[in-house]
Amino acid sequence: MLQSREGQRVPNVTFRVRENNEWKDVTTAELFNGKTVAVFSLPGAFTPTCSSTHLPRYNELAPAFRAAGVDAILCVSVNDTFVMNEWAKDQESENIVMIPDGNGEFTDGMGMLVDKADLGFGKRSWRYSMVVKDGVVDKMFIEPEEPGDPFKVSDADTMLNYIAPNAKRPDQVVVFSKVGCSHCAKAKQLLQDKGYEYIDVPLDNKIRGKVLGAMSGEMTAPQVFINGKLVGGAAALEQYLAAA
Repeated sequence: MLQSREGQRVPNVTFRVRENNEWKDVTTAELFNGKTVAVFSLPGAFTPTCSSTHLPRYNELAPAFRAAGVDAILCVSVNDTFVMNEWAKDQESENIVMIPDGNGEFTDGMGMLVDKADLGFGKRSWRYSMVVKDGVVDKMFIEPEEPGDPFKVSDADTMLNYIAPNAKRPDQVVVFSKVGCSHCAKAKQLLQDKGYEYIDVPLDNKIRGKVLGAMSGEMTAPQVFINGKLVGGAAALEQYLAAA
């Protein structure tokens, strides 16, 4: 049975990291001493849940973690540094420190090393997250010991709710646009002026009407969505931002 390590120091481990085509040693003392650190550990780089949800959401919520006093967010996996570096390039991970626990020493020391030989993985980390303060584990969220790869408690939102229950999450904004559209340019400028980060999805003429019609019931660009809700075109967005 997997045991919580709350109240205990993290294992003393030196990680071998490859940076700028050179080898570098990174110690747990460097990573944790004198800091408040959020850690999430997962079974493997490039695996579905890890790539689609676990890592991207921690990266997305990084500003909220920083505002709540978290100095760094670490992603630990029993993979070598080359794999972790390539995964970082492939993922939304600019706010995350990728830790290659290639030999599984840290994971073993945390009591989270499990056998996934049935999947051809060998020894890997069980999925968990934790808050570490000055090298001591303050809180752990360990996934239930169920078949498969449960993902219920080690997510970024659960972690942030523990650290700062009233923290404001960044808004998720998407602009469906048309190349050369002045109304689209206006909508994006309005968002920039208000400090919103957004994803721009330009649609070509062949699919734009069908996509926008299916998504919003409107055929014209732009169509702006904020936190999963349709705001509408540039004029509607201007009214929305004025009232916010």
